[in-house]
Amino acid sequence: MTTAAVGARRIDVGKLLPQLIAPVVALVIAAAISSIALLISDKDPLVAFQHMYEFGTQPDQMVEILNKASELYIAAVAVAIGFKMGLFNIGVEGQSKVGAFFAGALASASFMDWMPGGLRIVLIVVVAMIVGAAWASIAALLKTQRGVSEVISTLMLNAIGGLVVTWLLNDHWGVTEPGAQIKTTGILPESSWMPGLPIISGTDQKVLGFFAIAVVLGAAYWFVINRTRFGFDLRATGHNPFAAVASGVNAKRMVITAMLISGAVAGLVNLPRMLGESHTYTEGFGGIGFTGIAVALLGRNHPIGMALGAILWGFLASSQIILDLDGIPKEIILIMQGVTVLSVVIAYELAARIGRRAQQRRVGVATATAAPVPAAVVEESK
Repeated sequence: MTTAAVGARRIDVGKLLPQLIAPVVALVIAAAISSIALLISDKDPLVAFQHMYEFGTQPDQMVEILNKASELYIAAVAVAIGFKMGLFNIGVEGQSKVGAFFAGALASASFMDWMPGGLRIVLIVVVAMIVGAAWASIAALLKTQRGVSEVISTLMLNAIGGLVVTWLLNDHWGVTEPGAQIKTTGILPESSWMPGLPIISGTDQKVLGFFAIAVVLGAAYWFVINRTRFGFDLRATGHNPFAAVASGVNAKRMVITAMLISGAVAGLVNLPRMLGESHTYTEGFGGIGFTGIAVALLGRNHPIGMALGAILWGFLASSQIILDLDGIPKEIILIMQGVTVLSVVIAYELAARIGRRAQQRRVGVATATAAPVPAAVVEESK
């Protein structure tokens, strides 16, 4: 059998087609429900959508959308790693805060003045990942050693992490720069500012340099999950932990490893802004971790799907400005985001059921039309 034939047999059109149609149908439904909300507000939906599109496609706004998408994509990858393992890591928010705070505080300390800028960037990335993984390990150990649900533990660790960061920032390691009204970690030296990327024409604004790292992260996520033994064990344990254990996989070790990797990626969430824009950690960082859950759901944990979801979310967030100028309540954007996630989740579930039923029918037809076993063979087997 040729390679082309094998590849053709692997593509199940009947199962793939509903999965491709599902997001389109979901977006249409989300647009229809959002239109109803706009009509209730005495606003023309077509005019609102047109203004959103025109505003979002301006070069300056495209830069901001990609900057927002970089943060959201990293958060989504962190969440998706847990999802692949059957874990619901709600703690990305707390892990991102503690990771960025400790990385920023260490890198801006006076005793680090000797360090070159490039090496300092590496230090920030490494420390943020280590601290994020360490914070996630608490939930991992509670789950494997005491059976505590990671949903509860990570949710509580979000609050604890935020309070710890606020306490250290305001009472110990924070500084108030001249002209500022809030405390931050020290300003990073200019040599450690990550340069922007001039990838959008028609504007002097540059995309945050961490965008490139987000792209590399997505490629690494795809490779590890789909092309390595660890990725196979991760997915197998997530689908059926009992079968995975029976095949020799250490389920507890996989839970701990998955949570550590998820926490390490979560530690990177706030670094695009910190290295490319604010150059310090502020209490304004936050909110990305929870949104990353929605983006991961939108993208079905697939690297390309999550990238599209992050761009869509960045576009909707950017559209709040133009809606406000048009006198449209900004809450309409929240309605759009919530309805979009709900519609996509429902549409994908329906598509999966339709695909399974179609596959079952094809198997039934193939079984019914299979050649009968010759009577002589049956007699001989007796």
